[in-house]
Amino acid sequence: MSAQVDGELEKVQRRDLPRLIAVTARIVGDVGAAEDVVQDAFLAALAQWPRSGVPDNPTAWLVAVARHRAVDYVRRVAMMERKQYQLVREQEVEQGKLGGSAAGDPDELVRDDLLRLIFVCCHPVLPQPARVALTLRLVGSLSTSEIARAFLVRESTMAQRIVRAKRTLAESGVRFELPDETVLQERLPDVLEVIYLIFNEGYAASSGEALTRPRLCHDALRLGDLLASLLPKEPEVLGLTALMDLQASRLPARVGCGGEPVLLADQDRTRWDRQLADAGLSCLRRAEELGGLVGPGGVYVLQAAIAACHARAAGIEETDWVHVAALYARLAVQLRSPVVELNRAVAVAMAFGPAAGLELIEPLREDPRMQDYHLLPSVRGDLLAKLGRKEEARAELARAVRLAENAGTRRWLEQRVDALQGS
Repeated sequence: MSAQVDGELEKVQRRDLPRLIAVTARIVGDVGAAEDVVQDAFLAALAQWPRSGVPDNPTAWLVAVARHRAVDYVRRVAMMERKQYQLVREQEVEQGKLGGSAAGDPDELVRDDLLRLIFVCCHPVLPQPARVALTLRLVGSLSTSEIARAFLVRESTMAQRIVRAKRTLAESGVRFELPDETVLQERLPDVLEVIYLIFNEGYAASSGEALTRPRLCHDALRLGDLLASLLPKEPEVLGLTALMDLQASRLPARVGCGGEPVLLADQDRTRWDRQLADAGLSCLRRAEELGGLVGPGGVYVLQAAIAACHARAAGIEETDWVHVAALYARLAVQLRSPVVELNRAVAVAMAFGPAAGLELIEPLREDPRMQDYHLLPSVRGDLLAKLGRKEEARAELARAVRLAENAGTRRWLEQRVDALQGS
């Protein structure tokens, strides 16, 4: 029975923990307290289920226990602090206005609760690393140790980061509520950025031995799908979901047998996940139908449109590089990012030749934001090599080796340097 209980609780934790925390946080008004209450509910299950048996609906059982304990928590706080708003909150809970099935459509309540949880985790009062950690912990259902391993930090360091984030939210008076429409639109880019940061760390690991961390990519995909289901008419949400699906579809072909990166031009496209790519293309179509490529904004829809060009092409030569370069030009106007300019230079080089791409790269060499970015000398070295300027190319690639923090990338760059020396 103990093994069965552990298995059921693990399934519920993976599948429904964000919902449990979100529903409870609506009652107690604090995500840190809500997590504690939900943990108490899990402990109650561990104590009772071996004797009484696993309920037919384990999640519903845990929701009921968490809700009762949340009401007790509100009562204790109200008694201790005697604050009128807490007494009102308790009254609303008992009347079914908060946390009860009498408060309308339960699915709609859970939808709003999950949205509140996402926006609280990504609140601008928190620094970006804390937003990422808290989102993965409370919305992504990852354990502290899993998050620490993903970002290559000690578990104690990550635990402190999460505790500080919850304390900051409480001390700053951040309430568990959904922003009004105007504020929601203002803060939505922050939420999308957090999810994409998680995905990018999985798609191209910034440090460590492995080039990719697929688990982080899949966690970001789950978060993106969740947000898209909650905000199905937001083009940028659909754009991000499409972008991540399309990029993730290439993961099986991005790493060689020896752990080395495989460039887009050299990837075996039969290994791409076509089901994931098709899902991304479908999501992109919905974003475009909602006007995602019209007017200002739309940075994720634009990036998804670029990724779609690769997904639709049979090979590197069949890719419409002129269109890709044009999309990057539009994206550069929106973001004004040197990394986007570097990607645009690559597309221009593919469309109009390496000299044209190199011309766009030259101003980036003076940008202080790019001084430690290993891909700048890596791309420049590649273009110089294509122009036959091998000594300059070798020097650039050697600089890229010194700047690369990921061990797999560093080894691959060293091989490129050796290849130029031998040619």
